[in-house]
Amino acid sequence: MNKTAIIYSFNTQKSKKVAEKVIIAFGEKEIDVVNAEELSKEALERYDNFIVSAPTWFDGELPNYWDEFVPDLEEMDLSKKTFAIFGLGDQKGYPENYCDAIGLLAEILEGCGAAIVGQTSIEGYNYESSKAQRGDVFVGLALDQENQARLTNDRVAKWVQQLKKEFL
Repeated sequence: MNKTAIIYSFNTQKSKKVAEKVIIAFGEKEIDVVNAEELSKEALERYDNFIVSAPTWFDGELPNYWDEFVPDLEEMDLSKKTFAIFGLGDQKGYPENYCDAIGLLAEILEGCGAAIVGQTSIEGYNYESSKAQRGDVFVGLALDQENQARLTNDRVAKWVQQLKKEFL
């Protein structure tokens, strides 16, 4: 397997806890950790595979640290890179834009040539719409720590096993 990094904000609470679950499930020695708030082009050049956190903020927006890095990202050729995205959302509080940040980030990365892996089923969720949804799947792993926290461990474990097969 090629070199893999997980990117998340070290200053978050819920996303950080999920990222730690992903790291443990993936194997701590098999994955490097990168703070999303200190992300650079050089960091992206060092790895082949990425697991990135994209929690949905406000009414379906990317977090500020991703927004700030998007101009740099859009100048990059990511055609030899593979990304898997997980994100947190609230199905009850924001059902009209559940986990939109996953879909927004996937579109940006795909526009730069990146391959996106880690699609998951929309079964078991209850929301109105999501930019993360494509057909009957999410383009990444959608998690709801507000309303379905009890399902997170199982969802993460299954997703990481899937990623280990999808990352080349």
